[in-house]
Amino acid sequence: MNAKVDGDPVKQRQNGGAVNPCTVCAPLGAAVASAGIARTVVLLHGAQGCATYIRRYLISHFREPMDIASSSFGETQTVFGGEDNLARALDNIERQYAPELVTVATTCLAETIGDDVTLILKRYASTRKTALRVVHASTPSYKDGHIEGFHAMVRAVVAQLVESNGEKQRSVSLLPPMVSPADLRHLAELATAFGLEPTVLPDYSETLDGVILDEYQRLPEGGTPLEAIRAMGGAMSTVDFTLTGRAPRASALLQERGAEVTQLGLPIGVRATDAFLDHLAAVAHAPRPEWLVQERGRLLDAYADGHKYVFGKRVGVYGDPEFVAGLARFFAEIGMRPVLCATGARNRALGPALDELGDAGLEEVLDDTDFAAIEANGRRLELDLLVGSSKGYRMARELGVPLIRIGFPIHDRFGAGRNLHVGYRGTMRLFDELVNTFIEGTQHGSSVGYSYL
Repeated sequence: MNAKVDGDPVKQRQNGGAVNPCTVCAPLGAAVASAGIARTVVLLHGAQGCATYIRRYLISHFREPMDIASSSFGETQTVFGGEDNLARALDNIERQYAPELVTVATTCLAETIGDDVTLILKRYASTRKTALRVVHASTPSYKDGHIEGFHAMVRAVVAQLVESNGEKQRSVSLLPPMVSPADLRHLAELATAFGLEPTVLPDYSETLDGVILDEYQRLPEGGTPLEAIRAMGGAMSTVDFTLTGRAPRASALLQERGAEVTQLGLPIGVRATDAFLDHLAAVAHAPRPEWLVQERGRLLDAYADGHKYVFGKRVGVYGDPEFVAGLARFFAEIGMRPVLCATGARNRALGPALDELGDAGLEEVLDDTDFAAIEANGRRLELDLLVGSSKGYRMARELGVPLIRIGFPIHDRFGAGRNLHVGYRGTMRLFDELVNTFIEGTQHGSSVGYSYL
């Protein structure tokens, strides 16, 4: 959809470039996906600065140490190619980490000069006496953003590791987008509640939200085990929560290997969580556990108590398309009006995902967008609230509306890795935050103030 202001399209680009894009670089997403695979080291094929920037960016969000290797291009490699550097980097990683898997993500520089990484890795493998398992994904940021890079690495892992398996297991495979570690833990908990063994790919719930240790571990505990990934074709069901996977999607590749795939939105809100749990119940042939029935009831009770504070409020939501779509459905469910939905993703998946909203108040959808366009449309649409990452804080100040921080990145608040959004429990936390945000705004805006509702 084209954004409009007074009948004219809002300019999302100036001189061919984005103005503060609503996304970050593709190799960053690949690095997050790699962190969710057990005993894996990610290697960025390109300049050292890319690895340094991404490492610092992720540490600021997750508050956990994270190693990212680099083939460290210099002037010579920029002219003649980085094959020798890549081989040395792989040797160094093996010597220092002894990983089970190395994931190689290409940066803009390697892609621009045309390094054929697939051929380079074949040559490298032919020189070795013992095998080093390596998975490669093409992730140039001039083409894609972090969410596409995330899905590209997941797709590459599925393509190169999953085996065909006709024998079904009592397990369920979950393919989430880039959610919080707390979300990953709860998705697995929900599957386990029905007696199913969950394989979450990727699962960085421990590697990027771990416990305090006496000594630094080069390879942190956690992640999806390689043997579990290989067996994903034999799961009783595969649930794909993603919107932005390029064709062929990771779930489509799993389907080719024998998996039965169901596409669902993120389980945010009562209806979306019901859909996920109903699917798990059907797969497991098991009733919904009583504790989930109780959680649903408490959430509905909260809806009834807080409805008057949120009804009719105009909200703008931005970020990764899966989060935006899930949150927009949730806002519509509680009587808010998601008038503006925006994403920096570059494959136009958001608009179709929002078609079911109908008359819920949706007025503008922006994809492959930047914060200049989001702010211009937000001003026109007279928002009451913004929901999205920390990157929208300046915009929220300019518009004079509160910002609830959800998604990636969150750099100006603490605890991003523990923010739960999915399931009845995560929805309850979101609903409480929404209501309290509006109450606080009214309280601060009152000429007399008050301390009792």
